[in-house]
Amino acid sequence: MRRVPGPSPEPLFLASATRLIEHDAAAALPAHTLMARAGTAVAELALALAPHARHVWVACGPGNNGGDGLMAASRLHQWHRTRHTGTQITVTFCGEPDRLPDDAANAWQQLQASGLAVSEHPPEEFDLAIDALLGIGARRRPEGRLAEHLQQLRQTSATVLCVDVPSQLDGDTGAAWSNGGLPRTPPGPRHTLSLLTLKPGLFTADGRDAAGTVWFDELGIQPPTATPDARLFVPEHATPTRPHATHKGRQGDVIVLGGQHIDLNGASMVGAALLAGRAALHAGAGRVFVGLLADTQHPIAWDPASPELMLRQPDTLLNPTLLAHACVVCGCGGGEAVEAVLPGLLEHAPRLVLDADALNRIAESPALGRQLKQRRQRDAVTVMTPHPLEAARLLGSSTTQIMGNRLQAARTLSETWGTVCVLKGSGTVSATPRLPPLINASGDPALATAGTGDVLAGLIGAALAAIPDNLDDETLLTTVATAVHRHGLHAEQWSQNHPGRPMVAGWLAAQG
Repeated sequence: MRRVPGPSPEPLFLASATRLIEHDAAAALPAHTLMARAGTAVAELALALAPHARHVWVACGPGNNGGDGLMAASRLHQWHRTRHTGTQITVTFCGEPDRLPDDAANAWQQLQASGLAVSEHPPEEFDLAIDALLGIGARRRPEGRLAEHLQQLRQTSATVLCVDVPSQLDGDTGAAWSNGGLPRTPPGPRHTLSLLTLKPGLFTADGRDAAGTVWFDELGIQPPTATPDARLFVPEHATPTRPHATHKGRQGDVIVLGGQHIDLNGASMVGAALLAGRAALHAGAGRVFVGLLADTQHPIAWDPASPELMLRQPDTLLNPTLLAHACVVCGCGGGEAVEAVLPGLLEHAPRLVLDADALNRIAESPALGRQLKQRRQRDAVTVMTPHPLEAARLLGSSTTQIMGNRLQAARTLSETWGTVCVLKGSGTVSATPRLPPLINASGDPALATAGTGDVLAGLIGAALAAIPDNLDDETLLTTVATAVHRHGLHAEQWSQNHPGRPMVAGWLAAQG
């Protein structure tokens, strides 16, 4: 058993793949072995999390997830009785024993043999609760005692250990389903022990809040050889050290086009482009050019906070010769003015990061959309970085649909437009055609402030500018995902060093 994430990427499997893996593993073992191992693992983690608990509530549902809980209750009862700890175990069961699946029915028989009685009601007070109500196969709306017990688990400030997935969390998508969903911020410590495989829904959408700290036990089964449905991404290698005899020309150029001026419609968005430029600069780009859009009346000649940025009139940056050797970041605060520069960029920029208003303009313009799709045919590199609303516009759907299945939305965006898609949010998803998507393992709520998306666009631009041409898909996806991870890691560091204080994007940009 180990805590997740670890030091390297982790394969993630959907429920359909997990069932096949479980079927093959069970066929090679004596009957009921997997559930016995699962129950033991849950009990071991429960003991580690609350070694001095005086009262443990094990809430069991009507399926195999409940069977894992029944087995765990038997193990805990045996251990505490042997050690004379005085710990009380209360088991509630929301189901019918004669309708349990085979493995769960065996767990019920073992519970009966242990002498541990089943209670009709949860205890009034408990130090630890084990949520074994609903697993990856549950889809029906909970009713009666099941719904009541689920509500109590949601609201308790005691430590809760969820078996495989938190009840009512879709293990495939991370979306909470049925009966009003899950609380945004659980009131007490939450842990989830994922069994046999890791589920992608634990790490994106509602998953990270609901699951809390994630643990993983393979149950003694060799890792699957099948291609995973996704991966939880952590960079495997540290940032390479630059050669001593390098120079700025070898670190790549970044061009930022955005930052609509206040003269156009009374709303200035210059700060967005400057944040992207500063982020690219601090991330190590050799040179960073910034072209502020619609800035002809009162041009800004330099950035006092980062005088290293080279401000230029946008038309001078659209030179195909300059574009050929740079990565362009377009859209940050671009407003309506960005539409004028997009056709030239889509045609001539070999590496292009599209953010914010650039994505909105493409969603509105069939002509720009056709240009974007044609880039893939000539092996031009394009990364789009939508938040859920921008993703919905690009797919002609809604934010609810996007958040209902973030993995699928990122895949569809990538396949539809022929790009690398970075779908921002809790558990940012990076996807490219033909490869399993990557779910970012870093980041926290400190990123929920204005401008952090502009910083991410600049970081991705710097990362793409520094790597060789003719990238294969895997290297390209890993490069982008590494920048996303770096972005989230800086936010975590802020939260650790400044607890309770909001982070501003300017600080984040300066971390590189």
